[in-house]
Amino acid sequence: MTTPIDELRAIVARLRAPDGCPWDREQTHASLRGCLIEEAYETVEAIERADDAHFCEELGDLLLQVVMHSQMASETGRFTFDDVTAGLSAKLVRRHPHVFGEVKAADTSAVLQRWEEIKRAEKGNTHTSLLDGVSGALPALLHAEKITKKAARVGFDWESPVQVIGKIREELAETEEALEHGGQDKIEEEFGDLLFAAVNLARKIKVEPEVALRCATGKFSKRFQALEAALKERGRKPEECTLAEMDAIWDEIKAGEKSGNQETRN
Repeated sequence: MTTPIDELRAIVARLRAPDGCPWDREQTHASLRGCLIEEAYETVEAIERADDAHFCEELGDLLLQVVMHSQMASETGRFTFDDVTAGLSAKLVRRHPHVFGEVKAADTSAVLQRWEEIKRAEKGNTHTSLLDGVSGALPALLHAEKITKKAARVGFDWESPVQVIGKIREELAETEEALEHGGQDKIEEEFGDLLFAAVNLARKIKVEPEVALRCATGKFSKRFQALEAALKERGRKPEECTLAEMDAIWDEIKAGEKSGNQETRN
């Protein structure tokens, strides 16, 4: 009996065949790198929208990338889709001995610690540092988050969010000092330290910094578009207004949002 995944694999193989689609045949692992990243981000966006139909579609697009890369690899005898799934299944079982074996794990922290131990053993302890396993190709915000999580797992961490807030204040003061007396390199360095401290706070309060920043950016975009619409009704453009005038309208927009939220709760 043919399964949906078998059908998908057959379709991709047909697209890559000598008489298949010219575009699909021209693709390489390198040429599809951007598509893979784009599909991953679009899947995240679908999760944030809480739209099941959109989420399902984007997961399919992301799966297509896996099948496509596997098909291309199989054409040169490197590996197949079955190799990918078999390897993944084996790794999941191997790294969850508390589920598939006799090992006990009291909580998530114990699970993650054991995961790292198994991972290091699998790789033959070739890494000289606990941080070596974090890919440098990750976006800076996600890279910082993973680095701090790795360090925290061995106890190199603040005890409470309050302590991290103190560190943020310290880094903010140093950034202000750099703005007054330092060059551009020093300003960049101190601002980087400030961002890194903020990522640590996000981790301590169990907030995904990437998600939080995307939400904040979305909120800003929505308010700015409302500002543009309000000015358009008055026959004006943002560049024709003073900052004080735009701030006044901005405050009206925020007040309207709060009023609307209050009515919703009531």
